[in-house]
Amino acid sequence: MEQTLKITNVLSDRTRFRIYEYMAKVHREVSVQEIAEKFHIHPNVARLHLTKLEDIRMVVSDTQKTGKGGRPSRLYRLSDEVVGLYFPFRDYQLLARIAIQTMAQLGAVGQEALRETGKQFGYELVANRLPHNGSTGALALEEKIRIMEEAAEAAGFLPQFRYEEDKGVLCLDIFNCPFKEITAQQPDVVCSLHHAFLEGMVEALFADAKVAETENMMNGSRRCAYRIAIRP
Repeated sequence: MEQTLKITNVLSDRTRFRIYEYMAKVHREVSVQEIAEKFHIHPNVARLHLTKLEDIRMVVSDTQKTGKGGRPSRLYRLSDEVVGLYFPFRDYQLLARIAIQTMAQLGAVGQEALRETGKQFGYELVANRLPHNGSTGALALEEKIRIMEEAAEAAGFLPQFRYEEDKGVLCLDIFNCPFKEITAQQPDVVCSLHHAFLEGMVEALFADAKVAETENMMNGSRRCAYRIAIRP
């Protein structure tokens, strides 16, 4: 509870929250100067905000030599530690780990059940954002992408979409895996569940769409990347 109070206190500052949100979206190291220029604040103020985020372990930093002599610069990046806020505390990660490991022990039948459940949840996450009649026929491609982006953000994926019109392919980059801790223990099972979750989201908007993974965080990539062949 004490850590939860520290986190809520730090993120209650609007600028500080926006800095954390910006770092999550760019998903790379940032400097004090970059943050100062981005948010139109003095470098000392930017450094203070970053230090506050580091104090609650949402951000970590490393020094980097400039090669020009003088004081090394400090670069900040998001921590790999997952931050959860619960009142009262509830260990949903433990519950998820128990459920996934139990289903995995059932072999192919359990893993297929996980996939189908993940796919259904992904479908519902998007379907709940569709017009009341549930029809997608009248939606423009841009609107479909916006709905999917909102759903992916709600799932905690930190998504970036790019549509390659000449190929009819929607490219999706995911910079945050909300299942990261569990995935490290059951990578094949959880990544399959994750893939099915995305398939469900896509099927709610596009007919006969195909989802193909091209990069995976568990293989050392900085993101999970997908190419989605769609028919607008």
